[in-house]
Amino acid sequence: MENDTSYGIIARQRLNSLLKELFRKTIHICSSFVPLFLKLAYWPVIILLFLVVTGYSVCEMLRMKGYSIPLVSKITEVAARKRDENKFVLGPVTLVIGILLAALILPLESARVGIFALAFGDGLASLTGKMIGKITIPGAKGKTVAGSLACFLAVYISTFCCCKNCFVSLIVAVCAMFIEVLPLSDFDNVLIPVSIGTIFYFLF
Repeated sequence: MENDTSYGIIARQRLNSLLKELFRKTIHICSSFVPLFLKLAYWPVIILLFLVVTGYSVCEMLRMKGYSIPLVSKITEVAARKRDENKFVLGPVTLVIGILLAALILPLESARVGIFALAFGDGLASLTGKMIGKITIPGAKGKTVAGSLACFLAVYISTFCCCKNCFVSLIVAVCAMFIEVLPLSDFDNVLIPVSIGTIFYFLF
């Protein structure tokens, strides 16, 4: 009976962790719409992203001081990983900063490839690793072979959709896979769109 109870607790914890990851990575995947918005209205979108990251940061600092901000605090609570408990949840900040840097320093087509790598590659890598990942990669803080392969496929397909070049897509996907596996915590949100966008710029 005790073993059944323990198994039930572990199963609930795993389900809760998966649901949190699904929520976080849904936000990641939704960021794939940003290049379209940038093409339609570049500077208004850039300004809006600055406002979003500033507003979120203020709300998080207030939350850390014990103030509950409607909607924002709830979203943070739902999305926060165990490692984020009682800390400033940095993921949304690095996500927006990565997108902003890619958009500001790269041509829009290159920035789009970098943002897609973040949205689809990083997003699907984490979800795949959580759901079916069995073999972990040494020194990668729990990242899995299945997650890395998902990242490779997602970035290859998204890059090919942008440039229709198999060789460029292959190189970009391999680079994204290796960058994603680095144990960078939330800072891969900054490195992936900028570095992948830059690699694409020099290749295409």
